[in-house]
Amino acid sequence: MPAKDVIIIGGGLGGLSAAVALAQVGFQVTLFEKRPRLGGRASSYMLPSGEYVDNCQHVTLGCCTNLADFYRRIGAADKIRCYSHLLFLDAHGRRQRIQPSPLAPPLHFALAFMKFPSLSWDEKRAIARLMLSICRNGGRPTNANDMTMLDWLCQQRQPKRAIERFWRVVLVSALNEELDRASASYGIDVFWKAFLANRRGFELGIPAVRLADLYLGCRDVIERHGGEVHTSLSVGEIVESQENVVAARLDDGTTVTSKFFIAAVPPDRLLRILPRTVVEHDVQFANVCKLRPSPITGIHLWFDRQVMADPFAATLGQTVQWIFNKSSLYAPLLQNASLGFGSVNTVSVSGSNAATEGQYLQLVISASHNLASQSREEIVDSCRKELRYLLPATREARLLKSTVIKEPAATFSPEPGCDRWRPTQQSSLKNLFLAGDWTQTGWPATMEGAVRSGYLAAEAILSAVGRPQKLLQPDLPVEGFARWFSRRGVVKNTPAAPSLRTDA
Repeated sequence: MPAKDVIIIGGGLGGLSAAVALAQVGFQVTLFEKRPRLGGRASSYMLPSGEYVDNCQHVTLGCCTNLADFYRRIGAADKIRCYSHLLFLDAHGRRQRIQPSPLAPPLHFALAFMKFPSLSWDEKRAIARLMLSICRNGGRPTNANDMTMLDWLCQQRQPKRAIERFWRVVLVSALNEELDRASASYGIDVFWKAFLANRRGFELGIPAVRLADLYLGCRDVIERHGGEVHTSLSVGEIVESQENVVAARLDDGTTVTSKFFIAAVPPDRLLRILPRTVVEHDVQFANVCKLRPSPITGIHLWFDRQVMADPFAATLGQTVQWIFNKSSLYAPLLQNASLGFGSVNTVSVSGSNAATEGQYLQLVISASHNLASQSREEIVDSCRKELRYLLPATREARLLKSTVIKEPAATFSPEPGCDRWRPTQQSSLKNLFLAGDWTQTGWPATMEGAVRSGYLAAEAILSAVGRPQKLLQPDLPVEGFARWFSRRGVVKNTPAAPSLRTDA
């Protein structure tokens, strides 16, 4: 195969964002993805029946400026449905809605927070006091980098019930890690970026199409600019000589060459395709294996009737953390046969027939370490028991079918100190660049972090050819009283609040 400007290994968000950005500035890009669909972990999964489901519900927040820019570049912005409220359910069947008031940040949630019935006044005062402290330090309190979020909250005298019913509810799914394992610096920035600094930071964006369809525009952009996209074709080996990559060898035996290479694959796969001598003698690559994984579990349930009216809800004090009403989310587009929902259409429905034809829900459990040893049947049974109280209509409903998708290494664990193991986008091999949410982005493992890594890798290539250009988008500005409270007055790029995997 003839030489290309840039060969990109991996069609996840890191590889796709780099490919699209480089194609749009004139590079000839060739992308190889081993799966039949683009999107990587943020894509869809084919069931044995032939139908597709998303491997896990991914959502974004308003503070995810680079992800929003990427969606605009590929023509997918209109496929994201945005919501300006959060709904919480508890085991007593109470519905608790939070949405902003006209007050300026960081006070825009104050009225809704005061009315939140699941917390006592003492707990609310403790939380408010700590929120004010976060504001005063611009989201970067001192002595937080080497502490877990749980230790930091205890140090700040947060009541145990406030930790369980407020801080944990938001942070476990945002960081995909438990509070006693996650870095406090990332947890603090979730609240600064998403809930305090800017009134649009918390706005929830949920795809209205299956994830595999969200990235169809990537192929169009790349091919329109003279590039190529190859799916179901994997790079099995990177060939190195004199600190340069000279070729990539595909699994079918073909050798491809290029001026530049971007490896946008998970760290374990990167270590397998790199020459052993490079991995053994390069500390940057050797340290990658020290990043520990954290799991996510997605549970898909199809009922014979409507059991949920809202498009989504978070839960309080449950194993199930988020519930997504896929029938409602997909409703505006289900009549388009090209979406390929397959037999899901016989169960998940849209429009006026939703109440009579059935309903499709997806449940998400982030940091699902405790589910690793449980069978799929046990997980479904446990979730159904919780739904009896969260969604009482499920008590009379018949479960038509279900599936469970476990991702044991969905993300790396954002432990205290993990940043020292994360490589930059420029590797020790002169023409090999790295992309992926596990590289140095200043964010935990999220879609926003993945896109940032792709833009940073593209920026590095542009600098290498003497065409420096800024692709990384600025964060939302600090607004209102938050700007006055903050000592910094601006939001720095590192670290920052994630696009939630349940990215919720």
